[in-house]
Amino acid sequence: MKTLTNLAQIKLPNPKPATPYSIKLHDRECTFRDLKHLLGAADISKAGDRKADLAAEDEVMREAARAMLSGLTLQHLFDHPLTTHQGVMDSVMHVNYDINHTVFAEIATFTLGELKDHLLRASGERIRLIGTALTGVMVAALTKLLDIHELVYLAKKLKKGAAAKARTVVGLPGTLSSRLQPNHPTDSLSGITMLMYTGLSTGSGDAIFGLNPAIDTVANISATLHHLDKIRRDTGAPTQICVLSHIKTQLACLEDGAPVEIMFQSLAGTERTLTDEFDVTVELLDHAFLTMQAQGALGKTAENFMYFETGQGSELTYGKHEGIDMATTEALCYGLARRYSPFMVNNVTGFIGPETHLDNHEMIYSCLQDHFMGKMLGLPMGMAPCYTLHSQITLEGQQMATELLTAAGANFFMDVYLGADRMLAYFDTSGHDDQTLREIYDLKPAPEFLAWAISRGIFEQDEHGQVRRGVNWGNPRIFCHSDSEFQRLQESVPAIYGFENAGPRPSNRVSRTMKSNQAIGREAIYANLRPAEISGIALRELHTAAATKIEHLSDPELGSRLAEEALKQLNPEPFTVQILISDGLSAEAIHHNIPDLLPVLLDGLAGHNISAGQPILAPYGRVKLSESVGDALQPSVVITLIGERPGGDALASRSMSAYLAYRLPNHGYEYTVISNIYMGGLPPIEGGSVIVEKVRAILHHQAAGNRLESLMQVDVIV
Repeated sequence: MKTLTNLAQIKLPNPKPATPYSIKLHDRECTFRDLKHLLGAADISKAGDRKADLAAEDEVMREAARAMLSGLTLQHLFDHPLTTHQGVMDSVMHVNYDINHTVFAEIATFTLGELKDHLLRASGERIRLIGTALTGVMVAALTKLLDIHELVYLAKKLKKGAAAKARTVVGLPGTLSSRLQPNHPTDSLSGITMLMYTGLSTGSGDAIFGLNPAIDTVANISATLHHLDKIRRDTGAPTQICVLSHIKTQLACLEDGAPVEIMFQSLAGTERTLTDEFDVTVELLDHAFLTMQAQGALGKTAENFMYFETGQGSELTYGKHEGIDMATTEALCYGLARRYSPFMVNNVTGFIGPETHLDNHEMIYSCLQDHFMGKMLGLPMGMAPCYTLHSQITLEGQQMATELLTAAGANFFMDVYLGADRMLAYFDTSGHDDQTLREIYDLKPAPEFLAWAISRGIFEQDEHGQVRRGVNWGNPRIFCHSDSEFQRLQESVPAIYGFENAGPRPSNRVSRTMKSNQAIGREAIYANLRPAEISGIALRELHTAAATKIEHLSDPELGSRLAEEALKQLNPEPFTVQILISDGLSAEAIHHNIPDLLPVLLDGLAGHNISAGQPILAPYGRVKLSESVGDALQPSVVITLIGERPGGDALASRSMSAYLAYRLPNHGYEYTVISNIYMGGLPPIEGGSVIVEKVRAILHHQAAGNRLESLMQVDVIV
């Protein structure tokens, strides 16, 4: 049984003042302000690092940084931890120093260049052993010296022996697993069931059934966990289940007796991001691990029971990266995840958007870096090379990434039906992609799951052990008791284009339908607000700091604050609620929802004697704009109605969300979100009523977000 190292017993260096690094490359003198800037300059140029002023100004500076790094010893990197802006080591950096000091003593004098050569000559076992002696910063520095072939070659060596065990063993040589992700915009259990059946029919789900909920409440998460567990039992599929809600919600569900088999949490590479934005501390993660060890639904069956998701750029997006580049903060996430010997780590680089990764090249390279860094730090890495429609990443780039990552030995990919997530509005791999990659690289699902799939006719195996698609591959009807049940389940899923297949791929008709809808969704990103179409209610228009659509898409910070001239027009007003309307990432969502929703919302607030200021229209806005408006007008709650990034079909490009920001009496904001407001999700008229009730709850409890849900749960129990 794994034990956690006492945090006070982790050997830490004494942080030293930042010093510059200089090197002469040919005839050019190159100087880097400090280790953070040296690490940033050594990487390829990425949008997030450019925004943070960490990317090298040109190729000469980049190669100079790599040359400088090549000559630094591991001991030097140990002695120079990356600190916060206040000059202290945060909790994430602290945990990264929980290393094997016996092994480190053997390699401490290695330069990074020598370490790279040593690893390229070494066996996978030797590489894994060395990985136990490295911090995330050391692994990130090493990674910046590797080319594409080396990232693939070294990660491939680490595939053997990197398996994690629960009901299934994920990561064995010769296997490629998948996480079946049946996300639904309203958490409809019928819709979830249909997407589960669809994925299972393509041989997906051997890693986990993992659903991202639209509604993060204890009641909803418990109900969803029980539903996933029922599907697992009814179908007989040997796998495990997880609902990817906040870790506090899952702990509450576990306490209530829900089948929490794998505990999930998103991680960040700086304490400020982890704590301020994700509402998580190392102490909370420790508590969750120990609770699962003692009370988890899999009991003693699972050797590994934690699941983490990461991805380059979240720290930068929140402006809490502490001056550290994206690849290095990502490696620090892995150093934190290593503490808990997780069953799965899934990397979703590309999920955020163009402010971190602008195009295919940036996304593909970062995914290969992340996969290697995670494996180097001993983690069972799955990969989700993904994209959003407001970036310049495309389906073709995503497919290139999956080919390279499969060659590199990724443990698993996602299965999102036809690659379009109906709730999160982004694009990931599908069951068709997973099976295509298995056939290209002669890989199989996890052995326990494969045996089950063969028994259901999804796969077949000949006398030589060769696995092929069976007669039931890609036919979800096999899990339904009747045609009428199958029809009812299909009707509960938006953008369900059919189940016709051509080998391991969707048929041409299905592909054309899906891709044409995606094209319409991408076009919606660039539509501008048309105030005349929004409502007959008078709105006051204010401008954000983003002057153009391109500025708005590439730099979210500009859309998170009002322009100076707009701020000068605002003074505190005596209203409890302020409504703020913005296009966000889809002006079409505003055009199609506000005319129906806004009158219901205003009437509902008035009916409960909740005063509201004149609604504001702010083009080129982001969610955090609510804080700029809230600080100026000082209401108790800012309701931001904003267009979400378009998803998988033309209708989903009209999806809007309501972010309810409660202004804390002392300082800061807490958020509650109501998502997927559109005719294919939560209808706008109904959405207006739901927002009113949530505002009433916020005002009654004087809390929002996780704190509100906890207080409401107490009310239910009482």
